[in-house]
Amino acid sequence: MKPQNSIRLIWVFVMLSMIITACTMPKRKSPDATLVPVTAVPAPTEPQPTPVPPGFSPADLPSKQLDQADDANSSSLAAAKNISAGDSFVQGLYERPINADTMDKYFPYMDIVHIKGYTDDTWGYLEISLADTNKTGKLPAQYAAELDLDKDGHGDWLIRASSPASTSWTTQGVQAWQDADRDVGGIVSMAADSNQSNGNGYETLVFNQGKGHIPNGAWVRISPDDPKSVQIAIKLSMIGSPSSFAMGAWAGDKIDPSKFDYNDHLTHVQAGDPNQGYPQVYPVKALAQIDNTCRLAMGFVPTSVVPGLCEVPQIQHPGAAPTSPIIYHVPG
Repeated sequence: MKPQNSIRLIWVFVMLSMIITACTMPKRKSPDATLVPVTAVPAPTEPQPTPVPPGFSPADLPSKQLDQADDANSSSLAAAKNISAGDSFVQGLYERPINADTMDKYFPYMDIVHIKGYTDDTWGYLEISLADTNKTGKLPAQYAAELDLDKDGHGDWLIRASSPASTSWTTQGVQAWQDADRDVGGIVSMAADSNQSNGNGYETLVFNQGKGHIPNGAWVRISPDDPKSVQIAIKLSMIGSPSSFAMGAWAGDKIDPSKFDYNDHLTHVQAGDPNQGYPQVYPVKALAQIDNTCRLAMGFVPTSVVPGLCEVPQIQHPGAAPTSPIIYHVPG
């Protein structure tokens, strides 16, 4: 045999031996898989509201009211397009819960029929009762308390709430406006001035829906006992902690703080009138869908005339027979 053939046979033998050895070797076992326990992930939870500190929001109204007054109910008069009670443009009293010009739409949720005033150590309250809700049981308007702190007929604060919907106290939609430059009421408070005013009304927004130097300065809710009544709460420290003040109510589609007093910014002809007895200014025009009231005496008994007040003291003239010290004037 040739040497080259011998070498080839040796290599073939070696290769076959390696193949047989590989096939007969025991297979390497795979390591057992280690099972990692799965830890359950807790379900996300809803964020919990921050608890309201005691006294931060108003409580229930005090059991005893300080004052109250009726206001004209225009539900029957509006149907005749002749609201002959409760409106006196020149005196700053408006009874216009109807639309402009045609006067064929009456808004019962803008028609104030009664107001009540309360105070406690922290809050002043105004309850505004309306003729009715809208057809869906809502009060989709603006409601306001106007405060005269020094009782001179010139308003000092306007607390306005828009479309209240909850029976729980809320700051949503509530603003507090101040007349810091003291031009509300013009020259003669309440009365229509002979010249139209260039004043800016309630120009300073002090509180806006929970924001301001006093974040809980004003609140609103629907009365838990009457869906036709709005309750407004004012923190007395926000307005200077007055011991007494006069307070009136407003309801309207758009209560504009910059236009106070309305009868100083509009003429009677421009505003119109709901009373057919005044044909020169009838019907209602620019000043429509709005109602207001006389003012309650909060914490005082009037001994002299306070412009806009519901209670009018009877002036006793020397030598005259004694008269009752207080008579009540309720528009309408």
